[in-house]
Amino acid sequence: MKVTIKEVKTKSDLRKFVHFPNALYKDNPYYVPQIESMDRDTLTPSKNHAFELCEGKYWLALDDENQVVGRVAGIINHRYNEKVGEKICRFGWVDFIDNQDVSKALINVVEAYAKEKGMDIISGPTGFLEFDPSGVLVEGFDKLPTAYGKYNAPYYESHFLASGYRKDVDFVEFRILLPDVIPDRYAKMAILVSEKYGLHHAPIFKHRDIYPYLDGVFQCLNASYSKLHGFSELTPGQCEDLKKQFLGNVNVDYLSIILDAQDKVVGFGLAMPSLSKAMQKAKGSLFPFGFIHILKALRHNDTIDLLLIAIDESYQNKGVNAMIFDKFAKSLKKNGIKYIESTRELEDNTEVQNLWRLFDHTIHKRARVYIKNLSC
Repeated sequence: MKVTIKEVKTKSDLRKFVHFPNALYKDNPYYVPQIESMDRDTLTPSKNHAFELCEGKYWLALDDENQVVGRVAGIINHRYNEKVGEKICRFGWVDFIDNQDVSKALINVVEAYAKEKGMDIISGPTGFLEFDPSGVLVEGFDKLPTAYGKYNAPYYESHFLASGYRKDVDFVEFRILLPDVIPDRYAKMAILVSEKYGLHHAPIFKHRDIYPYLDGVFQCLNASYSKLHGFSELTPGQCEDLKKQFLGNVNVDYLSIILDAQDKVVGFGLAMPSLSKAMQKAKGSLFPFGFIHILKALRHNDTIDLLLIAIDESYQNKGVNAMIFDKFAKSLKKNGIKYIESTRELEDNTEVQNLWRLFDHTIHKRARVYIKNLSC
């Protein structure tokens, strides 16, 4: 196939870039369309504070009839590179039809960009932030993703391997079946941890009660995630972006903020009713009716997605997770929740995974980030 690579430079190009996977997987029952306006904002420098420490370019692959058959983004996170002392280019937002000419053309252009910028390593798929979708799905093609996980067809991995990429890290997702009676072990452990370390829950009963603790939440997040793969410290602007992204949809039943004796935030957990089916109905757009499906899903659901758990380093491996889960547990049955879906977490994150060992649970999705040394 003759393939033409076109750099995204106009708003029209960006619309095509964002829309492509929604068109590619239009008839796939396991694909969850992303809200296109939100994706465009993420990729627009004036609307995403990640560009305070990142730069990037995007490209479309066109066939001989000028139809879009693939896309890719090249991203350099300067803060992360400085932290790890390496010259890494990330690639992300990568999708393509099952054609080696297309995937090779996309890989070639992003590798050329990396070399032009003096990078030694290329890794992906990842985004600007740890919170952008990461990884190529390699297991779980017949499972519905969370709204924060990205679906792709099974052929992606073979294309990356053919271009010399190898596994860097894997992310896994769990599906947890809640029993009729949640074991009282969690409540007992929560009491023990609270008493031993002088910890308590922030008094959050309404949405406005969250705001006094937000700065502490992001300080805790930056500190506890500092050693995670691909994470760079969030700037104040990025924190503001995340507040806008999540706060409007936060249900206080699924938010736990843990404070020490001086009311410092030392841990928190955030979950949210699953939006996957609602976003399928929205078909990539909030308007005119997409937001209605999302509002319904937030109010009536049998599944929650576990988005974030962060524990201050000085309290890790001390049972604080039990306090967070105990707070959630009091709301799960009340709200008719039957399942918990964990969003993508590193496969060796045993501290969080131990939360589910008393429940019926399974790893039902796995996503892989690849890496390649450009000097070889």
